[in-house]
Amino acid sequence: MYHRIVAAQVRKAFAEISAGNWEAMVAGMAPTFTYRFYGDHALGGERHTHDALRRWWERCFRLLPDTRFDVQDVLVAGWPWNTRVATAVTVHVGVVDGTHYQNVVHQFLRLRWGKITEVRTLEDTAVLEKTLNRLATTGYPEAHATPITD
Repeated sequence: MYHRIVAAQVRKAFAEISAGNWEAMVAGMAPTFTYRFYGDHALGGERHTHDALRRWWERCFRLLPDTRFDVQDVLVAGWPWNTRVATAVTVHVGVVDGTHYQNVVHQFLRLRWGKITEVRTLEDTAVLEKTLNRLATTGYPEAHATPITD
């Protein structure tokens, strides 16, 4: 039963972000956490503070304002004091320049007593970097900004 509840919460979190409410995800982070998005690009890097994570989400939605997540799988293991979650998600993105792209995201989370302590996000970086490069060359310099870290 616990695993089904956690899976439903994860699906709800992706739905909230798809609706533009990324702040709900930030609120779900533990006081001490690691949020890692793999890749050497403007959205890559590692964050450990709520402030840095907010700035990262703000950048995401400036560059990729119309983002929708379709969750394919949510796998949950462990118990409330050490829960592990793996997701497989397709992301459909309306890019700030009016184009669209689709990508595959795998995310691994660790929760402790209902709060997220670790997020590792792996997205097809070739697809993402191609989009960021196009944006940078067509008037969106933030697409080539240094990663937001703390």
